[in-house]
Amino acid sequence: MRKGWDDYFLDIAFQVAGRSTCNRRAVGALVVKDKRIKGTGYNGAPHGLPHCLDAGCLMEGEHCQRTIHAEINALLECSPEERAGATMYVTDYPCERCALTIIQAGIKRLVYARPYPVARDWLREAGIEIVHLPR
Repeated sequence: MRKGWDDYFLDIAFQVAGRSTCNRRAVGALVVKDKRIKGTGYNGAPHGLPHCLDAGCLMEGEHCQRTIHAEINALLECSPEERAGATMYVTDYPCERCALTIIQAGIKRLVYARPYPVARDWLREAGIEIVHLPR
């Protein structure tokens, strides 16, 4: 049976997560508009900084301070026009910081596979359609 678009793009997000340099949680994200991938991202250190896999995580509370999250990296690959009205596919539900950035970027739909324990419901409040496709 042929996969639907949501399953197809979410599967690709999991492939992108395989590039993660975080040893705590590998996350992958895609920005898709008109069935075309506009940006991909995985969580890891910024260019020129040591990866957590090599130097360990720089933890403050529950979060690594050195890591750029997959959602942010995917959004940084897109122009504002490509982000506006797009769908984000992400392996894990976004954290609060990423949720706010997704709202501000103009994403209108979010498809995710795994829940994130401390996420707030800001995406729904902002009118973003949320689809959960468990894996």
